[in-house]
Amino acid sequence: MQNKPVSSVLLEVCVDSTDGLAQAIAGGADRIELCSALSVGGLTPSAGFMKEAANSSIPVYPLLRPRDGDFCYSDAELDCLKVDIDTVRANELPGVVIGASREDGSLDVGALKLLADHAHGLDMTLHRAFDLVPDMREALEIAIELGFSRILTSGGESSAADGLETLQRLQKAAKGRITIMPGSGVKLSNIAKFQTGLKLTEIHSSCSVSTAGAGGKVRQLGFETANPKKTDAAFVAKLKAALSTNR
Repeated sequence: MQNKPVSSVLLEVCVDSTDGLAQAIAGGADRIELCSALSVGGLTPSAGFMKEAANSSIPVYPLLRPRDGDFCYSDAELDCLKVDIDTVRANELPGVVIGASREDGSLDVGALKLLADHAHGLDMTLHRAFDLVPDMREALEIAIELGFSRILTSGGESSAADGLETLQRLQKAAKGRITIMPGSGVKLSNIAKFQTGLKLTEIHSSCSVSTAGAGGKVRQLGFETANPKKTDAAFVAKLKAALSTNR
């Protein structure tokens, strides 16, 4: 008698360098969130990085975020985001990661519709601007109506493990209409919480480790943060193996 196939959860890894991209793919990632500046939560990757990533063997979704800080965008910033979407399309990448907020933290439906319409034909992930909303059930329905395939969320907490109960409620409310993808602080030591607490289909992690970095004058002059983190292929492989274990 044949054994049942091992269930596997899609692992999305966020990277902000060409080395990180190579490490994630080597470790067995299923999808890439392509960024720059992960030290501030991720910003839009360069056009050159998108072009390089277009040669990847797995799907690559650029994060489109023009600056750090909040997600309340001016008309000029929305114009920039539309050009970034054009760059994604020109490089034949399959999807985008976008989001926009109002000053009270609620989703900016007008801005999101503008971006979603411009991204027509591309798969869409709603990023962690969702974690700022005052009413997650309302935001969930907005995301569904606008055609997002998934929501990347920590459940409104600094780490997804702390937001697990909220993630459970969101998944129940979604009723399979949209994927709830946990992200933020996902690591080997807490992955079992997501496997047992959720009907897990996708999960997001940086799979990064602290490094010494360049140090010296590079750090002294502010060109590098202290203890910079880098994507690690071994971390990716171990997390993927853990996700492929039935629970």
